[in-house]
Formats: sequence, structure tokens, C-alpha cells
Amino acid sequence: MKNLKKRIVQAVFGLAGGALGVTYLPIVWMLFKVNAIVLLNNGITNFVIGAIIFWILSIFLADYVLSLMNRAEKALTEASPLYLITGSVGTVLGLVIAILISTLFYRSQIFFLNTIIPLILMLILGYLGFRIGTTRFNEWRKLFQVRKRDTNSQVLDRRAGENYHHYKILDTNILIDGRIYDLVKTGLLEGTLLVPNFVLYELQYIADSADSIKRVRGRRGLDFLNKLQNEKIMPIEMYDGDYEEIEEVDSKLIQLAKDKDAIVVTNDYNLNKVSQFQNVQVLNINELANALKPRVIPGETMKVHVVKNGTERQQGVAYLDDGTMVVVEDGKLYISETIEVVVTSAIQTDAGRMIFAKPVHSTKEITHNKEKS
Repeated sequence: MKNLKKRIVQAVFGLAGGALGVTYLPIVWMLFKVNAIVLLNNGITNFVIGAIIFWILSIFLADYVLSLMNRAEKALTEASPLYLITGSVGTVLGLVIAILISTLFYRSQIFFLNTIIPLILMLILGYLGFRIGTTRFNEWRKLFQVRKRDTNSQVLDRRAGENYHHYKILDTNILIDGRIYDLVKTGLLEGTLLVPNFVLYELQYIADSADSIKRVRGRRGLDFLNKLQNEKIMPIEMYDGDYEEIEEVDSKLIQLAKDKDAIVVTNDYNLNKVSQFQNVQVLNINELANALKPRVIPGETMKVHVVKNGTERQQGVAYLDDGTMVVVEDGKLYISETIEVVVTSAIQTDAGRMIFAKPVHSTKEITHNKEKS
């Protein structure tokens, strides 16, 4: 199969060389003043000479061309059909615009204007059309979707508000961290999770690392990604595009967030600061965890009003202004009183926060015993 492909490439080189020979060799013969030799300067001879020259070149270049073809074939097979369609449409539109502009130069007698300029325009506008078709992927996809309308024929496809962002882009660190899975299970995140291919490749690179610690971290990230995809708690999509002109993965994430009007979900402090500086909204899991921590810490003192008995012996129950339950040790002796307590511990449960404390001055029981005696 490989030999067949190589022969096809060499044949294409030969045909291209023959065509170029017919076109440009007469000019060469004219420069070397052999224009009068009919046997040398004719269409068949020029075609054969050009074909031979390019066939010889193909011997050295065929393997390189086949390598490029294989890479292109692999990239095309991995891309989604809609990605290919939008890229092709964008490329065709770019070429059409280039041809229309080039008509202004075709009548020129100057080789640079009638040949080189149109070629440059086709390359530049064709590339720009492809990039627009693939990087504005979400907008192109909406063109192929049927918009839903209500009974009043009003378009429902609209943004929910300025703070709504459909896509939540996951970076490498947040997948390795794993807490994103627990956050998704709570249902607090809306929209669609977006995992770029360059993040997936970085995870794969870490998972294949020779360092055992990095290898475990990479595999952990891949495991959480598979759990998010398989359990289907929240919609998750892969982004096939890439920013080849940008080297750093973090910079690619920021650019993707700008293009998709998305939020970057991370626990990376530096990425958080850089994103904010570039006006890209960030959801930092560490900041979320800090915001949900209990507002009190062990050793802190506060005044509470004991309102009822606790579930355990001698316990009393009080409540903070926000409704947080405070379980007071020996608080049964202080029911209907306001006392000062010191926090011993605080826990977070599914029902909310719970604080455990004990009275700062525990002499009440001694006083009660003296009155009884």
C-alpha cells in the first residue's frame, strides 16, 4: 500500500513537472538562444524534460510528502463532520473572494501582478476562511440548528443574562484535582462542560510520564474525565480545534474562553490571575471551598441563646442568626439563657453546618448543686 501511494505521488510530480515544462521551458530556451531548434523546443520534448526533472525530485521528496499526507489524514479522521464542513465552507468562501479580487490583476502584463499576487491572495484568504470556519465553531453550528419558537412565534434561543455562560472550560489541574466531579454531582453548575483536545493531550502526556507521581496524577485526571462522560450528570463536549500559534496550554485556554464566551474552571492560582487580567471569567474551586468553610474556628468565643435540649445527655442547642445549629456541652443547665461559649469543633453535613461548643465558665452546675443542698 505504501509503495502504491509512493508511485502515485511520483506520478503526480511527473505530471506537474510536465505541465510546468510546457509552460516555462520555451522561455528558458529563448534565454539560451536555442529557440530555433525545433526538435528541442516543442511541446512533447518540454513535457518530457519537465516530467523527468520532477520525477527525480520525487525520489527525494516522496517520503516527506507521504508523511504530511498521513498526518493530514489522521487529523481529518479525528475531526468531527461539522468541523470539516464549516472548515471547508470557510475555505471555499475565502478562495472565491480571492478570485474576485484577483480579477483586477489578471490583465496586467507584469508577472508578479498577474500570477504571484493572486496566488498569495488565495493562500491568505483560503487560510483565513478555514480558521474562521473552525474557530467560530459554535456560531456556525447554530446556523444549522432549527430554532424553537413558542405559540407567539418568539425566538427562544437567547442568552439567559449577562452572567450566563454556556460553556465551562476544564483545565488540566481541575481534572487531576477531582473535586469538579463532586461539584458537578451537586447540580450547581449549569451549561455544558468543554474539554479542549490540547488539555486531553497534556493529560495523556502526564499519564505516560516516566515519573511515577506524575503518571498517577495524569491517570487520575483521565479517570475523572471518563466518569464525567460516562455518568452523564452534565453535558460534556470535546473541542477539536487548536491554536497552533500559541504554545502555552494556559494561553490557549484563555483564548478559547474569549472565543466561546465561556468560563474557565480551574484551581490554578496563576491561571486565575492571568484570566482575570484579560477579562476572562474564572471559577476557582479553591475560592469556592474557602467560601463554604465554616465561619467559626475552634477556640473562638461567641454569645448564644440556648433554646432547647440536645439529643445527648446534658446537651443544649442554640442557633446563630443564619440558622447554624450550635450544640453546647452541658447546655441543658442554661436553657432560655444567653451565655458565652467557646467553639470546640465545626463540621459540614448534608443538612448544613454544625458547631460544637462548651460554656466559657462552667460553674453553673456547681452553683445549682449548692442551692439543692
